[in-house]
Amino acid sequence: MAGFTGAGYDKGRPVHIQALWLAVSGLVLTRWWCPGRVRVAILRAFGATIADNVLIRHRVRIHWPWKLTVGADTWIGEDTWILNLEPVTIGSDVCISQAVLLCTGSHDRRSPTFEFDNAPIVIEDGAWVAARATVLRGVTVGTDAVVGATALVTADVPAGTTVLAPRAGEVGR
Repeated sequence: MAGFTGAGYDKGRPVHIQALWLAVSGLVLTRWWCPGRVRVAILRAFGATIADNVLIRHRVRIHWPWKLTVGADTWIGEDTWILNLEPVTIGSDVCISQAVLLCTGSHDRRSPTFEFDNAPIVIEDGAWVAARATVLRGVTVGTDAVVGATALVTADVPAGTTVLAPRAGEVGR
């Protein structure tokens, strides 16, 4: 870890903009009293591309707004964390439910210095990512696909497909 350089990772804005974003996000954007239309306006001011009629609930964390694109008529539920070290593109008519994690960042476990291994995430039109699901780097969730509650998605989900987390089962008494 001592040799970690972060090579190849571009934060996309100068450090003073990053600091301003982190302050505004923590003090205003995530708060329950901040109206949804104000959240959208703040995100746009920091470089997010957000279409009309988007609802972003309170306690939504967005790492870098300038790496976020959201289509029309989309909802993003409270406690969602969009850890977008790389671009995240969310289509139109999408539902991102409560406490979802969209994580574009990872590390190369084979690297002696544990360098980044990041990749974008795409959630296509009409998809639903249900409560507490996790979508990892490099994944595309296809048009009208459903990612069930608590599912861990590490590979593309084809259009119209439903993926579910394993169910708990009785193992003994």
